[in-house]
Order: sequence, then C-alpha cells, then structure tokens
Amino acid sequence: MPALTADIRMLVGLGNPGADYVDTRHNAGFWMIDLLAQDRALNFRFEKRYNADECKLRVDGKDVYLLKPQTFMNRSGQAVAALARYYKISPEQILVLHDELDLPPGTNRIKQAGGHGGHNGLRDIINHLGSRDFFRIRIGIGHPGDASQVINYVLHKPSAADLDAIEVANRDTLAVMPLVFEGRIDKAMQALHT
Repeated sequence: MPALTADIRMLVGLGNPGADYVDTRHNAGFWMIDLLAQDRALNFRFEKRYNADECKLRVDGKDVYLLKPQTFMNRSGQAVAALARYYKISPEQILVLHDELDLPPGTNRIKQAGGHGGHNGLRDIINHLGSRDFFRIRIGIGHPGDASQVINYVLHKPSAADLDAIEVANRDTLAVMPLVFEGRIDKAMQALHT
C-alpha cells in the first residue's frame, strides 16, 4: 500500500462566530486552530474578501493559510472556496478541523476524504468545492444518544471532564502537526491513532 502523503496548504477550523458560541461543542474546530496559531505565535486578522479570520504560516518555504470562517457553520464553504480559488489551492491540499459526534471526547482522528456525515459545515464545503477529497481532523465531542438532541447538544458547552478530554486530544493532535506539514499524513495518523 502506498504511503499517504499530502501537500497541505490550507487549514480550516470550523465553528460559529460570536460570543454566544465560543465555548460550545460545535466550535471545537476553532479551538484546535486557535491552539495551533497560539503554538506558532500567530494572530488571526479578519479578511473581508473571504469573510474569515486568517493568518499565514511559513513551513519549509511555503505558505500555509489558517482560516476561521466568520459566516455561520452552514455557510463555511463560502470562505474556504474563496481562499482556495484566490491562492489556487486544490481540495487535496485542504485540511478541515471539525467537531465529530461519532467520536468520544478525547479522541481525535485524521481522515482523508469522505462524506459530510450530517455535519452542515462539511456539507457546505463539499458543495462549494465540488469535491469531498479534502483531509479532515475529526475532533471527538461525543453524542447525546438521541438524534433529536444533536442540535441542542452541539450548541452547548461540554462538561468540564469532556472539555479536559478534548483539550488533551487537541494537544496530542498539535504534536503530530509537524508530520502533517511535512506531508507525512500516514505517519501523523499512526502517531495520533495509537
């Protein structure tokens, strides 16, 4: 089996803008990308042409863009597609960080391509890119146990124990990001998933 490699040029953290949503589970993608920016001493600034907060990281002589769409979750694809078009970034060079109901808090997983699994942010990105071939970091937030409770669940704060578990998993994910930036996705997966 060939090694899974990638030339990641854009990282997108998904969440909802505004003070009402900062601490909600649906903003787990924002939490992860903020941690990465903080680790690299980067500051986001609002970029009007994408309607997103953006900063840029230099990795081995190339630019990697960090993006936090400031539309609401179900319109995330607008900002992603706008930046991708502007910098000529293909879907295979995009890594989306998002909350994942199907994983327990404390479990993050890297995935290549796939469907949206009912996630409105992923659905909109797929629609705007016309592709599902981007990479994902799935940040486990757990499931409320009843599908009718999902919307309420993702728009509320996790328990203190769940938040601790998410933060630990995000720090573990941060530790494998150098492998991601080197394009060694298979090695990053192996390190994170074991």
